[in-house]
Amino acid sequence: MPITNQDLRKAGLKVTLPRIKILELLENSKQHHLSAEDIYKTLLEQGEDVGLATVYRVLTQFEAAGIIQRHHFENNHSVFEIMQEDHHDHLVCQHCNKVVEFTNNVIEKEQHSVADQYGFTLTGHSLNLYGYCDESECQEALKKK
Repeated sequence: MPITNQDLRKAGLKVTLPRIKILELLENSKQHHLSAEDIYKTLLEQGEDVGLATVYRVLTQFEAAGIIQRHHFENNHSVFEIMQEDHHDHLVCQHCNKVVEFTNNVIEKEQHSVADQYGFTLTGHSLNLYGYCDESECQEALKKK
């Protein structure tokens, strides 16, 4: 469900053009995980006059308001996605930074079994699997390792 101007106001944020443009990008992008730099470059390509500092500030405000979620991946790569109700995990390419979302009921069940074994009650978790995607350039980079 798209986030509305009313949702921004409820979060204590004024409805400004940069906020609307950034929100639209996050909601409509084919790639669900965007870095601040990705957002900034796309806005420039669209002819929008929004600075990189503004993009970072808006993303931080959206994160604090619970509108988006930040993921910190290895190699200091941070990406943002619209907050989702359904849990998912991530596959991350170590060459091109491609991120693929996945869910796996067996993995979910095993995590709960491990937590039970050690007397933990899970309140959440984050699983990121790192490797190389099937793009030819990434597979070549893997061969050179």
